[in-house]
Amino acid sequence: MTHSMTDNYGRVIDYLRISVTDRCNLRCVYCMPEEGVPFLPHDDILRYEEIVRIVRIAADLGIHTIRLTGGEPLVRKGIVDLVGMLAAIEDIESVNMTTNGTLLAPMAEELARAGLKRMNISLDSLHAERYAAITRRGNLNDALAGIEAARDAGLCPVKINMVVMGGINDEEVIDFARRSRSHGWHVRFIEVQPLGDQADYAWRQYVSSDAIRRTIEDTLGALTLAEIASKGPSRTWRLPGAEGTIGFISAISHNFCAQCNRLRLTSDGRLVPCLLSDIEFDLRAPLRHGANDDVLRGIFLQAVAAKPRSHHLHQHTTTRHQMSRIGG
Repeated sequence: MTHSMTDNYGRVIDYLRISVTDRCNLRCVYCMPEEGVPFLPHDDILRYEEIVRIVRIAADLGIHTIRLTGGEPLVRKGIVDLVGMLAAIEDIESVNMTTNGTLLAPMAEELARAGLKRMNISLDSLHAERYAAITRRGNLNDALAGIEAARDAGLCPVKINMVVMGGINDEEVIDFARRSRSHGWHVRFIEVQPLGDQADYAWRQYVSSDAIRRTIEDTLGALTLAEIASKGPSRTWRLPGAEGTIGFISAISHNFCAQCNRLRLTSDGRLVPCLLSDIEFDLRAPLRHGANDDVLRGIFLQAVAAKPRSHHLHQHTTTRHQMSRIGG
């Protein structure tokens, strides 16, 4: 019988984000230093059969939605097989993915056939040189091809995630918003999140969602509320006449902690109740030392019980979690 998990503040926890690798083919400025970070040893990374077992237990506890992240999930060999195994688990209603899209074009159809439902694609510039500078090694055409391939494969709605950074790409907000009309894009403007070693950089580049929205409305007209059923953190709007939507993910200026419905699983098997807290619970060690399902189930319940009411970004606090390892 499927149960449900409710934390100490009445939030139903039904969403699990899984980082399948800490490796990435890009080095985005807000995520990772240019020289990269030391990668975890191969044996420290959860094997696919371990992830599947964890998700089966999570599904029994009321988790219905899985999102695969990284690092970059598409760099991990056999990711299509993992999607298929997770999609086949009873009570898992949706397996989704967040990717930078640069490796997606040749894989999109295969991922859709395996059972992937929706795709979020990170894209922080529409200018090739700026995109290359932000990602430090990416090719814009590869990312755009990934977006089109995802749409053609039916991984819809494809959401385009733009992290807005002052003095770097904030002048492109209007261009991205216009694409909700011209291309039907579902654009989400994300406040840069101050995590780990990149926290100081993030604070320097921070642009609030309110400022982004004012820029859009001053140029393109008033936004109207889009009636879209979603459990995610985005507040979603629409320009007049637009097929696509515009969302704002405002972790700092308008935190959405009261609606948070998620846990995170790191690639080395740590269960994290809150992205912006250092609290975590080790699943890998008991898993590999023969723990039965009841023990692992108990760890999930401990994590839910430890989930804080809210983060403390307004106090300019940060966390040791690295964006490159926890996937946002």
